[in-house]
Amino acid sequence: MSIHPTAIIDAQANIAADVTIGAYTIIKGNVNIGSGCDLSPHTVIYGPTTMGANNRFHSHTVIGDQPQDQKYDGSTATLHIGNNNTFREFCTIHRGVEGTRIENNNLFMAYSHVAHDCTLGSNNILSNGATLGGHVQVADHVVFGGLCAVHQHCRIGRNTMIAGGSMVVQDVPPFVIAQGDRAQLYGLNRIGLRRKSIPSTTIDELHRLYRILFLSRLPRKKAITLAEQQDFQTPETKQLLQFFNHSTRGICRATGQSTR
Repeated sequence: MSIHPTAIIDAQANIAADVTIGAYTIIKGNVNIGSGCDLSPHTVIYGPTTMGANNRFHSHTVIGDQPQDQKYDGSTATLHIGNNNTFREFCTIHRGVEGTRIENNNLFMAYSHVAHDCTLGSNNILSNGATLGGHVQVADHVVFGGLCAVHQHCRIGRNTMIAGGSMVVQDVPPFVIAQGDRAQLYGLNRIGLRRKSIPSTTIDELHRLYRILFLSRLPRKKAITLAEQQDFQTPETKQLLQFFNHSTRGICRATGQSTR
């Protein structure tokens, strides 16, 4: 273990033997740090926080601080971080009463923020200044552009692209592009889908379903009924239909332009 002499580490902390801790780093409370983690100078981590292996924290990140929630009464709030995540300069991640949870291989660029009780899957990117409000749920392979913000309690489906500067106030379904204030859908995330080796036949089927759900101008229940009559077979179309059918907050509207 490499610990700079200026670092301050709480006696409650449990740190793997090969962790690197830089100058003026502060670890406070019940913090568990897994093998291979690297904490750059001026990193601050509060507990209760548990993390896996090979996470990298750049200078001035603040991880596991208490919720920015006026209803927070000081009760136990926790943070779980998986493996191989990177947190760039001045990134902030807050604990949650129900638990903030981050899985694996995510990149949090400078000044990005994850609020209390959020859940994030794996392989997501939050670009500079991207912000998630409390209780936001993010699936896998989502890209958030710079300076975008997501309202509390929204859900973001997998393989989506949220364009820079977007203000998201409703759910964003999987496999799409969303942008604007307030964010609207601009068709399928075709480039992202191809990069994930999604077959062209699946993309075409997603396009057909997208047109029914978002461009047909049918009432929600009628659009769902029509989509179910089409007998879509791929897991991706079934996932998109399920997401649409189970949204409680409402889903971002489409612009009406073609996705071709």
